[in-house]
Amino acid sequence: MNNPADSGLPNRGAEWFVPKFGPLKFRTLIGLLFLPYTGMVLSFAVMGSLLSESLSYERLIAIVIIYLLGLGVAAHALDALGSKGIKPWGTVFTKTQLWLAALISLAAAYGIAIYYMIYYVPLLLIIAVMEGFFVFAYNLEWFSGRFHTDRWFAFSWGALPVFAGYVMQTNSISIPVLILSLSTALFSLIEIKASRPYKELKRRWPNLSSGEQALLQRYETILKCISLGVILLGVSLLLWRAAV
Repeated sequence: MNNPADSGLPNRGAEWFVPKFGPLKFRTLIGLLFLPYTGMVLSFAVMGSLLSESLSYERLIAIVIIYLLGLGVAAHALDALGSKGIKPWGTVFTKTQLWLAALISLAAAYGIAIYYMIYYVPLLLIIAVMEGFFVFAYNLEWFSGRFHTDRWFAFSWGALPVFAGYVMQTNSISIPVLILSLSTALFSLIEIKASRPYKELKRRWPNLSSGEQALLQRYETILKCISLGVILLGVSLLLWRAAV
């Protein structure tokens, strides 16, 4: 495992999903997007969409783009801003740039969502309001961090994307989507439970004992398996549905 300083990025620069090649801004951007975890959320939205009896690929692509912008870019930019004095990605991007990225991405995501809410799926409004709240309350740790918890993380980025995908297709809720949302929330809970101690150990590198290094490696393996496993599950189900 590498020292974070070796990548040119402080704190989170040595995490496994950050490329070790390319200009500093490129590596920082890729790291900031948390692509494996963003991929999990996009997969959840896809899974929810696939539960619908009649699948609109246009709406499926739309909900994926909405979450890519709203979570992949906006939420993670806000997370970098709300890190309470810790700059996990350094000063490669200024506060102004992060705010602009967050607000422009949110505006684009909600622009797409509003179009579908007005013409096709008004029920999506409920999910849009909740996700909009968590984008700010979770990542900026509003209300003294009351919503910056593992359970709210599992609900907002594990369960709600499934509902969003299904509602985007059907403008309704069903028992199967409730069960699926519970399972994806549990996947997200595993991810965040492993991610928090992993980040703490990573920050202390290289001042770790041999036992702590082994524990760090174990957490990293869990994170790789859970993210890749969920993404492959989503892709395989989508390919199956396309072939039916």
